[in-house]
Amino acid sequence: MASIGFARVSTQQQDLTSQLAALDAYGCSKVFQGKHSGKADTNKQALEDLIDYVRSGDVVVVTKMDRLGRSLSQVLSTLDRLKTKGVTLVAIDQGIDTTRDDPMSKAMVQLLGMFAEMERNFIVSRTTEGKNASGNFGGRKPKLTKVQINEVRNKLTQGISKVLLSKEYGVSRSTILNVSRKSEEKEK
Repeated sequence: MASIGFARVSTQQQDLTSQLAALDAYGCSKVFQGKHSGKADTNKQALEDLIDYVRSGDVVVVTKMDRLGRSLSQVLSTLDRLKTKGVTLVAIDQGIDTTRDDPMSKAMVQLLGMFAEMERNFIVSRTTEGKNASGNFGGRKPKLTKVQINEVRNKLTQGISKVLLSKEYGVSRSTILNVSRKSEEKEK
């Protein structure tokens, strides 16, 4: 029986240090870690590697239940997969220990999974409200203003070439092509 740790964060700006220290203090012999790095599959692959690695009798150790997934269904699916392999789970910060196969431990796992999802939904909701209030929805800043886009559309209808327009407005030819395509789509 081995204690195998799993640490995960969702963005490059977040840090794994505190999770790794807690897993080390718990006595994990090996720790798998996922740090989202622009590829959505990075954390998923780290979790898959963990599940492939563990054997019957092992204990997977996390700091919190939500490290196992971003939604209740993901967390519960992971727990089911671990259970099928004969692997138990300990969530250090939440006092969950499924090595004790009693109804209370099972109920705690399900309740905490629900609370983790609810917390995530609150975060998403607050983030969306903040974006709506500030008008900042992320993404790239447009290269052309709405006025410039209308000017480009008018000049395109007058037959001015896309290359000349790209030079005039200091943008790439593909930016002018995008304006042209969007104009054509609106006309349809």
